[in-house]
Amino acid sequence: MSLPDSTLVLARSQHGVVTRRQLLEAGVSRDTLRWRVGRDWRLLLPGVYALQTGLSSERQRLVAAQLAGGDEAWLAGSTASALHGLRSSSVSLPIRVLVPAPRRSRRVAWVDIRSTTLTGEPVVERDGLRIGCLARAVVDAAAETPDERRARALVIEAVQRRLVRLDDLEHWVDARGRHGSVRLRRMLVEVAAGAWSVPESDLLALIRTSRSLPAPLANPVLTGPTGEELTSPDVWFDDVGMAVLVQSRAFHSDGLDWDATVEQGSDLSAVRVVVVGVTPAALARDPSAQLHRIERAHAAALRSGTRAPVTATPRLTLPIARTG
Repeated sequence: MSLPDSTLVLARSQHGVVTRRQLLEAGVSRDTLRWRVGRDWRLLLPGVYALQTGLSSERQRLVAAQLAGGDEAWLAGSTASALHGLRSSSVSLPIRVLVPAPRRSRRVAWVDIRSTTLTGEPVVERDGLRIGCLARAVVDAAAETPDERRARALVIEAVQRRLVRLDDLEHWVDARGRHGSVRLRRMLVEVAAGAWSVPESDLLALIRTSRSLPAPLANPVLTGPTGEELTSPDVWFDDVGMAVLVQSRAFHSDGLDWDATVEQGSDLSAVRVVVVGVTPAALARDPSAQLHRIERAHAAALRSGTRAPVTATPRLTLPIARTG
C-alpha cells in the first residue's frame, strides 16, 4: 500500500518520521503497519517510525523525541541549548522534552519527557522542531547536570557570548522555584561579578571551600595612591590588599590580551599589592595545592601588618557558602 500524498507531505515536513496515530488517521491499516515495520520502516520509539530501513539521523531522532511527547511538546534543557548553538552543550542522550501539565512525566527509551506548569516561554519553530527559549534551556540544563563545572560553563558561555541576559536567567531560576535554586543562584552571582571564563569561576568555587579566607571581591575596580586606575584582579582580598590573577592564553581572544594578562601584575606590584598568579592547568591538576598557596599568601600578608595603599570599589561581593 502506498501512502496518501498528504501523509507523504507530512512525512517530508517531519524529516521522514511519522507516528502510528498519524498513519492510522491517514487510512493505513493496522495489518499494513505490522507488515511494513521492520521491512520498509524503522521503529524509532514506541509508536514513532522512520519511513526507511537505514539508520536514523540526529534530526530524525530529535523529531521522534518531540513526536513521542505529543502535539504540544517541545525540546528543552541541554538538548535545546545545544540546538541554539551553545558549545558547552551537546545533543546527547537522553533527549530532553517538555510537555504541558497535566500530561505526566515519563522516560521513553532514550527520551526524557518532563511535565511542566511553566508554559509561557517563547518556543522557536525551526525546520520541523519546536525548541524552547535559550534562557530557560540554559537554566534547565545547568540544573539537570550533576557536574557543577559543566553547569557553570553553560551559564558563563551564554552570558559571555551575549546570547542571553542575566535578568532572563534570573527569571527562569525564580520560575523554577526552590529545586536546585541555591546552586543556580550562586552561578549567576559569579557571572554577575565578572567571572567571564570557566577558570575564573573554578577559582571562585575553590575559594568558597576555604575555612580561613575571608569573602573576596571579584574583579573590583582598583585605584592607586595617586588616583590612577590599576589592573582589576580576578579575585581581591581587601583586608590585606591581595590580588589573585588567572593567567592563560587559552582564555583570551588574541595575543594582545595575553600580553596584557602576563604584564598585568606589574602595576599592582609597583604599589605593593600582594599578587598570586594561578593557571587553569594548575587549578585542574591540583586545586587543593593552589588553595593552600592562596591561603599561605593571605596569612603571610596578614602577619606583615601592612597593606598596599589601594582603594577597591566592589562590583559585587560574593557570598561564601562554606562546604565540607
